[in-house]
Amino acid sequence: MIRGLLLDSGDTLIGPRGRRWNPRFDFEEVVAHHHPDVLASQFAEAFAEGQAFMDGFGGTPSRDRYHEVVLRRLGIEPPLDLLAELDRPLPAELLMDVFDDVRPALDQIRDLGVRMVVVSDNWATLPDVYRSLGLADYFEGFVISEVIGCNKPDPRMYLAGSELLGLDPPRLRVR
Repeated sequence: MIRGLLLDSGDTLIGPRGRRWNPRFDFEEVVAHHHPDVLASQFAEAFAEGQAFMDGFGGTPSRDRYHEVVLRRLGIEPPLDLLAELDRPLPAELLMDVFDDVRPALDQIRDLGVRMVVVSDNWATLPDVYRSLGLADYFEGFVISEVIGCNKPDPRMYLAGSELLGLDPPRLRVR
């Protein structure tokens, strides 16, 4: 009998508006407002450098650190007002889409008495996104890489999830 389930978030339960996780969908618009001289053709290389930074970080860096890397690749020494605008809060429904089959599936899993935790390589604000989308109550909690200080598949991520469920790690299957 399954007693607990650890679920990923991105591309499993929710997906980004604009079909891109990083940077978020409005990045180019915000940068163009502050620096209209930046060419659209420059963004792809800057985004690739930002992704390489994240991949090599060994955890989840702050959004500001990520944005600084991308902006510097664009030739912009990031001022605080630009960083603040790039990280300004937006309603979750503007940032994320809940996949159509997620709520019915979560309802069925909950009705079976299976407890769930989200384990995600993400920023610490992910639980706020889930609250805004009306999904947070399905889960016992969230294990977030920025908070834990490591990324999946580091066993600490799954151990923290199993602890939130109150289950012994050996009883969990990682797929």
